[in-house]
Amino acid sequence: MQLQGEHNADESVLKRKGDLMPPPTPNPALTDLEALVGEWSVEMAFPADPPTTVRGRASFAWLEGGAFLLMRAGGIEWSGPSGAVALIGRDDAAETYAMFYFDARGVSRIYEMSFGDGVWKQWRSAPGFSQRFTGTFSDDGTTITARWEKSSDGTRWDHDFDLTYRRSS
Repeated sequence: MQLQGEHNADESVLKRKGDLMPPPTPNPALTDLEALVGEWSVEMAFPADPPTTVRGRASFAWLEGGAFLLMRAGGIEWSGPSGAVALIGRDDAAETYAMFYFDARGVSRIYEMSFGDGVWKQWRSAPGFSQRFTGTFSDDGTTITARWEKSSDGTRWDHDFDLTYRRSS
């Protein structure tokens, strides 16, 4: 067990050397995701009775010089939990991306993701609660109109909520 303030030998070597890994280069498997990079305002429309609309923000930024894409969401104007973070990457031999997601509720999920031809998709299959997301980019790339669906059995899908992303920078 390591006590606070102690350093193991590996940490000391890393701090002294600092150059064990050369400066990162962008991951060529992620170049399609450039369309997401920037700041977005987000509107979520829940079809509950009565219907509810909440607003917030999302940002996408390159991490480690383009090795991964980092998504942060927050500033949600409602009484529920607010804030999420996701790390997006891809195996260079795979056709899909992986998104590691965590939010203020303590929810941790791994989604598969595809991105191309103006369509962004995310999905996960899990016992008792599967999800899928489809977002479509406007022709000018400044708006993404999206929809989340959920399923308790992986067969019958119900509308969960809609999202609209609008580029703010």
